[in-house]
Amino acid sequence: MTKQDFIPKAYHTKIENGTITWESPSNIALVKYWGKKKNQIPENPSISFTLDNCKTITTLSFVKRDLSTVLKVTPDFSFEVFLDGEKKEGFKSKIQTFFERIELYLPFLRDYHFKIETSNTFPHSSGIASSASGMSALALCLMSIEKELSVISSAIDKSHFSDDYFNQKASFLARLGSGSACRSIEGDLIVWGESKSVEGSSGLFGVKYPYQVHENFKEYQDTILLIDKGEKQVSSTVGHNLMHNHPFAQNRFQQAHENLEELKSILESGNLDKFIALIESEALTLHAMMMTSMPYFILMKPNTLEIINKIWNFRKDTGLHIGFTLDAGANVHVLYPKKEAEVILEFIKNELVAYCQNGHYICDRIGFGAKQL
Repeated sequence: MTKQDFIPKAYHTKIENGTITWESPSNIALVKYWGKKKNQIPENPSISFTLDNCKTITTLSFVKRDLSTVLKVTPDFSFEVFLDGEKKEGFKSKIQTFFERIELYLPFLRDYHFKIETSNTFPHSSGIASSASGMSALALCLMSIEKELSVISSAIDKSHFSDDYFNQKASFLARLGSGSACRSIEGDLIVWGESKSVEGSSGLFGVKYPYQVHENFKEYQDTILLIDKGEKQVSSTVGHNLMHNHPFAQNRFQQAHENLEELKSILESGNLDKFIALIESEALTLHAMMMTSMPYFILMKPNTLEIINKIWNFRKDTGLHIGFTLDAGANVHVLYPKKEAEVILEFIKNELVAYCQNGHYICDRIGFGAKQL
C-alpha cells in the first residue's frame, strides 16, 4: 500500500449526523523507535505488545455544517474536545494539526462539526502516554464515518472496503497524530517501520506480526509501576528531533534492525532469558540516546533505578523470568509470563510498589486491539 491508496474517490452516501464510539488500547514497544523522518516516518522499525486494560474510549458525534454562506473562503475545521466530560481547549491545537495532516485522506472533515468526547481507563496524568490510545481511537471513529460515506447501498459488495483496508488506513491516519498510535489498532504484536526481517512491514502503518509465536508469550503480563505522574521535562517530539544530529544515531538504527531480527527467533523458540536480555537492553539503549543527545536529558528517576536493581536481584535469586522495559519516561513496565504471575505479582506488591508515586500501579496484559462499542 502507498499513500495514494488511502486517498478516497467520490463518496456515495450523504450523512447528516451520527455518533460513533471506539475503544483503543495503549501499547508498549519491545524494540524501540527513537528518531523520525518527515511525515511521522520512523528512522528504524519497532515491535510492540498491544495492551489490554490501558485504553481510551472516544465517542465522536458529528453534524453536517451549513456552508452555504461560505463563498470562496475555505471553512475552518469545526470541533470541540472533552476529557471526562470537561471541555479541553488545550487539546485543540493537537487535533487541529492532526486534521490538517489527514484532510487529503478524509476530505469530509470540513463538512461536519465534531464533538470529541474521550476518557481513559487509566488515571489522567498517570505518566502513561495516552496519545497512542487516544489518536488511534479518534482515527477509528473517523474511519467509521468514511466507511458509511462510501456505501452505495445496503447490497454493495464491500470488498473494496475490507477489514484489512479499514485497519491499515486507520493505522496510517493514527500515525499522523502520534507515531506509536499506529501500533494500537490491532494486536497482539505489531510491527511498524520497514524491515527486511518482517514481510509486509511499512513505515506508513503498523502490521500484525506474521510469524510463529511460542506459547510462552501468550497472555504475557505487564504490570506498570507509576514512578512519576508529572509531565515529562522533555517531550517525545523534542527527543525524537534530537536524533537528527546524534553522534550514535546511525549505529542505534542499525541495532534496532538487528534486534528485531534476533527477536524473531526468540519469539519462535520461546527463550525467555534471551527475550529479557533483549528488551532490557532496548529500554536502556533508548534512555542512553537521551543522555547522549545535545542537549542531553534524563527521564529516569532514582526510584526507576531502585526498581531495576530490585528486579535484577530477584531474578538472580529465584530464576524467575521477570524483566522490564521503559518508555520515554520514568515508569517501569514489568513484563513476565502468565505461568509465573502469582509469585512475581506478590514480589511486585511487597517490594516494588513502595517506590511508586502514591503506591500507584496498573496490572495489564497483552491485548488484541481496538473495538467498536
